[in-house]
Parts: sequence; C-alpha cells; structure tokens
Amino acid sequence: MLKKRELNDCHTLYELMTHPDVFPFVRQKVQTYDEYLFVTKQTIEAEEQGELISRTILDEWSNPIGTISLFDIEENAGFLGTWLGKEYHGKGYNKLAKDAFFNELFFELGIENVFLRIRKVNQRSVNAAKKLPYAVLANETRKAMYDSINQTEEIFDLFEISKDLYTLYIMRQNTPADDENHLLEA
Repeated sequence: MLKKRELNDCHTLYELMTHPDVFPFVRQKVQTYDEYLFVTKQTIEAEEQGELISRTILDEWSNPIGTISLFDIEENAGFLGTWLGKEYHGKGYNKLAKDAFFNELFFELGIENVFLRIRKVNQRSVNAAKKLPYAVLANETRKAMYDSINQTEEIFDLFEISKDLYTLYIMRQNTPADDENHLLEA
C-alpha cells in the first residue's frame, strides 16, 4: 500500500499529478517532469534529514497512484499532504493509505499530532476530513495556528488528528460489538 519515495516512480506520478482535477490541490506544484524529478529528489533528501516523511501510495498491483506526506515536522507534529490520481478517486485508496501512514507515524516514528490544512473551496477534501472519526475541526481549538495559516484571508480549515484519538479509534475497531453474549461474558 505504501513505500518510501523513489525516483523511478516519478514519470507515472507526474502524469497522475498533472490532471486538472488533481493539480490545483497538490502542495508541490511543478510545471515539467524534470521539475518533478528534482522536487522528488529534494523530498527524499529532506526525509533523510528528518524534515518530512513521504510515501508513495500503491494500488493492489504495486503501481504508484499518489503520494502521502507529513510536511513541516516540528515537536513531533506536522501537516499532512496527500493526493491520488483522478482515476483512483472514490475507490477506497485514500482511507487505506491514511490508515497505513498514521500507523507508521504514530506507532513507529513517534509523531503525536497531524494537522490537515484544507482549502475551504476543496469540498471533496473538507467532507472527507469530516468523515474521519479521529479528526477534529481545530479552527477554534488551535486558533493561533488557524490564524497563522490564514494570514491574508480565510482560505483554509484546520483539522487535527492526535495520536490519542487515533489510538482510541484503532482500539474501538478491534473491540467486539457489545451484544448480549459479550455482556454475559463480562
């Protein structure tokens, strides 16, 4: 489902990223394949220096279909950036990628908080974030950060995913339903 970023995936990822329904919402916008290759090389180097964490999202046949990254890492927290090729939208890959990435971040790499800065006009992503049972709209609870990402005008909503809420979500997913037999055994 996920693998570390590699230069040999760049051609496929660049083609997917440049689709008009995807490109406006990609953080690292580039205009040419050579620029994408250069930015990917910088991403790999930045990860080696602990500045970010980035993975290639794969389909069930191990084909690259998008990327998921944690940018601007400070004090065990960072901002999530993810995109999928247009033909992979609505097929469940986003949830699978996020689950795998959050498990790695929270339980292997020591990350405590993940923030999502989502353009208010990107209703597809805003609605997806609201559906995550472990994500909290943080426009008010993280007011200083919200104001910081919206310095000139209110462009973004801010969501927060804490390790604690994500862990609780995982525990609930792995707990049997509270039916009569379960209550009798307790």
